[in-house]
Amino acid sequence: MTMDNQTIIQLVEKSQQGDSAAFARLYELLYKDLYKAAYYMLGNVHDAENAVSETVLDAFAGIGKLRDALAFRGWIFAILSNKCKAIMREYVKNREHLSSSPPEDYEQLLGKEDPEIARAEDTSTLQKAFAVLSQEEKQIVAMTVYGQLDSNEIAARLSLNRNTVRSKYSRALQKMKACL
Repeated sequence: MTMDNQTIIQLVEKSQQGDSAAFARLYELLYKDLYKAAYYMLGNVHDAENAVSETVLDAFAGIGKLRDALAFRGWIFAILSNKCKAIMREYVKNREHLSSSPPEDYEQLLGKEDPEIARAEDTSTLQKAFAVLSQEEKQIVAMTVYGQLDSNEIAARLSLNRNTVRSKYSRALQKMKACL
């Protein structure tokens, strides 16, 4: 499903007036792209679902603060990017905890992993290619491909120069291509 500018404006304005059905429609139009971006940034189904859920809740709560209805897509992807960063920080914190845990704790934690998800992630060629990217490169690629944001919008969201965004995007694609 694609959104034309007039539809975006109408749905955002209705959402800002408290129309939850209008916000639900915006969510319906963006869910797949939000989920794909989160999945490729995080590499985990459950974390991607959590990031999208938290993003939508925050977006619904804060839509009244959005000044430009046409900026909705970029705005919600910026929220998603921040949620993914927070989850990645948790990964790092948990990894640090694991490195200080006794060996018997490892087996307990590994036993909690869902083998179906692990197999799906292992066999995903695109996921493997995405894994070679830095967190920032993942964000840039996901925001470009799934968020359909241009380099100016991404630069503003990540506090980078637009030419830097373009360079990093190009290098990220080269890394992925080499992996594929």
